[in-house]
Amino acid sequence: MAFFGLSRVSRRLLKSSVSVTPSSSSALLQSQHKSLSNPVTTHYTNPFTKCYPSWNDNYQVWSKGRELHQEKFFGVGWNYRLVCGMSSSSSVLEGKPKKDDKEKSDGVVVKEASWIDMYLPEEVRGYAKLARLDKPIGTWLLAWPCMWSIALAADPGSLPSFKYMALFGCGALLLRGAGCTINDLLDQDIDTKVDRTKLRPIASGLLTPFQGIGFLGLQLLLGLGILLQLNNYSRVLGASSLLLVFSYPLMKRFTFWPQAFLGLTINWGALLGWTAVKGSIAPSIVLPLYLSGVCWTLVYDTIYAHQDKEDDVKVGVKSTALRFGDNTKLWLTGFGTASIGFLALSGFSADLGWQYYASLAAASGQLGWQIGTADLSSGADCSRKFVSNKWFGAIIFSGVVLGRSFQ
Repeated sequence: MAFFGLSRVSRRLLKSSVSVTPSSSSALLQSQHKSLSNPVTTHYTNPFTKCYPSWNDNYQVWSKGRELHQEKFFGVGWNYRLVCGMSSSSSVLEGKPKKDDKEKSDGVVVKEASWIDMYLPEEVRGYAKLARLDKPIGTWLLAWPCMWSIALAADPGSLPSFKYMALFGCGALLLRGAGCTINDLLDQDIDTKVDRTKLRPIASGLLTPFQGIGFLGLQLLLGLGILLQLNNYSRVLGASSLLLVFSYPLMKRFTFWPQAFLGLTINWGALLGWTAVKGSIAPSIVLPLYLSGVCWTLVYDTIYAHQDKEDDVKVGVKSTALRFGDNTKLWLTGFGTASIGFLALSGFSADLGWQYYASLAAASGQLGWQIGTADLSSGADCSRKFVSNKWFGAIIFSGVVLGRSFQ
C-alpha cells in the first residue's frame, strides 16, 4: 500500500503542471506528508528557517536536491519553485521547472527554477545566480553600446572588428556580473525587504558576504585581463568606469535619479569601443552616442523600477518610477525622443548611409511600442518590456553595420 501511495504521488508530481484546488490541496498534502520525509508545509512553521532565515511563510521553497529516497523512487532531484504573494493556507504544486517568473491569471506570481538549478553543480549555483547568468538581458544592455561604438569605428565599406566585439562581449559578461555582485553586497539589507530580491544569494544566506567579495575579486581580475588587451588610452578610460560601477548601487539612497547614474555607468562602452579601435576619441560621434544610451537607460530602467515601487516606498529608497509617478509615460516619451535624436546626430557626424536612418525609424517604433503599451501596474508586463530592449539594441547595431558597410 505504501508503494502504491508513492506511485500515485509520483504520477501527479511529475506532470508538467498540476493545478490544486482548495478542496483537494489538503488531501494531497496529507498524502505527501505520509510518503515523503520533507513535505511542503502550508502552515506558519517553516522548516527551512535554519537554512534560509530571510524567507517567511509567504515564500515557501522546496529545494532538497538529489536525496536518496527521491533518487530511488523518482530518479530526479527537486528544484525549487517559489510561490509569491500567496496566503499561508494555499499551495501550488507543479512538476518540471521552467524558466523565468510567470504571472498567473489570478494574480499569483510563481518563480520557477532556472537552468542554473537544473544543470549546474550545487557548489557553483550561488555564484552563477550572483552574476545573474540566468538573466542575460543585463549583459545585452551593457554590450550593445559597446557594439554600436565598435561598428561606428569601422572603416567605410568594412564590417566591425570581430576581435574587439569578442573582447567587449566577454568584458560585458564579466563587468555585468561584477556590478551585480557589488549591488548585492551593498544592498543585502534592502534586498531582504523586497519581494523580488529577497532570494538573491547573499540576501537569502546562500552565499556569505565574504564569498561574494572573493567572487568579485575573481571577476575584476578576469576583467583586467581583457582590459590589458586594449591600448593605453582605453585602459585608462576603462579603469575610470569602476568609480561609477562601485557608486551606482548607493544612489537609490540619496536621489530619485539612480536610473540616470545607471545610464552613465552601463553605457560607458559607447566611449570605450571607439577608443579601442581608433586609439583616440571623437567627441562629435561618441558623445551623442553615449548620451543616447543614457536616455535609453532612463526609459527601460524606469519601466523596470515600476516593479518595485511599492516595496521602495516601504524600504525608503528612491527611483525615477516614484519621481515620475502618474506622469511616467510622458517623461519616457521625452527621454525616448532624446535617445533617437542623439543617435541620429551621432550617425550624421559619422556620415552613415541611409540604412542607418531606416533602422532608427524601426527602433523608434519599438521604443514607442514599449512606452505606449507598458502596463506600469503589472510587474510581469514591466519585466517583458524591459527584456524587449535587447531587440532595440540589435536594431540600432544592424543599422550602424549596414550604414557603414554601404557607405
